[in-house]
Amino acid sequence: MHILICEFMDGRAVDRLRAAHDVSYDPKLVDDPGALRVAAAAADALVVRNRTQVRGDLLAALARCKVVGRLGVGLDNIDVAGCQARGMQVIPATGANALSVAEYVVTAALVLLRGAWASTAEVAAGGWPRATLSSGREAAGKTLGLIGFGSIGQLTARLARSLGLEVIAFDALMDRDHPAFADGAVACAGLAEVVQTADVVSLHVPLVDSTRGMFDAARIASMKRGAVLINTARGGIVDELALAAALKRGHLGGAALDVFATEPLAAAPHFDGCPNLLLTPHIAGVSAESNERVSLLIADKLLEVLA
Repeated sequence: MHILICEFMDGRAVDRLRAAHDVSYDPKLVDDPGALRVAAAAADALVVRNRTQVRGDLLAALARCKVVGRLGVGLDNIDVAGCQARGMQVIPATGANALSVAEYVVTAALVLLRGAWASTAEVAAGGWPRATLSSGREAAGKTLGLIGFGSIGQLTARLARSLGLEVIAFDALMDRDHPAFADGAVACAGLAEVVQTADVVSLHVPLVDSTRGMFDAARIASMKRGAVLINTARGGIVDELALAAALKRGHLGGAALDVFATEPLAAAPHFDGCPNLLLTPHIAGVSAESNERVSLLIADKLLEVLA
């Protein structure tokens, strides 16, 4: 069997696949759509991350493919129905990167609430912005609001509560009787309540019609003054222009974006001058450890399917 891997994968997992099958591993192939389509024609299995669009011409080129392994959990870059119609399984790495995302969210919340870690250059140059940086906020006693309460949201809640944050959550697929709320550690709340009352709002929902543009100018304006917004879910859920405007006028106290409507992010002058803003290149779920877990999980699942 021939396995095509067109985005980066942990070396141990690649070696595990090579021990049983013929493997083509080229993490730069995602940037050459023509070559990718040619290579896809010989693939019995395809391994991707979030950048490869498994749809249209690429899906049509996968003439003999039996399985698509997704090194991550979001499936918006894959035409799942189209794959299934062609008899192809789609396997995400469910749960394998949850800790990485949860740690990112909690860390971003701490950094943005405190607002004290952007002064290195000024202090090294002889400045002493002690008065300016003495009004940062502690996390303990604040409320973290989660939009989406699946496995990543639940792990984020556990980490946040260990630091003294209260946690409330909204999930369109869960009511108060859902087992996730059974222990009473996290309060089930409506969307408006989470948005309007939380000191930190973190997004954990897929990009679908009902969530596209969910945090537009009106919803951002309804957030608590000084609140922090964190998006590790998908670009397109947050209106980036509206977010930048809310930061600049001081309505929001900070924001962290790991995902963007267009990736890689092109020049974004609207973010220039935004206070207390963290921008990262879609890496919340990618750490040395999570890459190993995700890669090995997908390798093992592919070996099962191709056995």
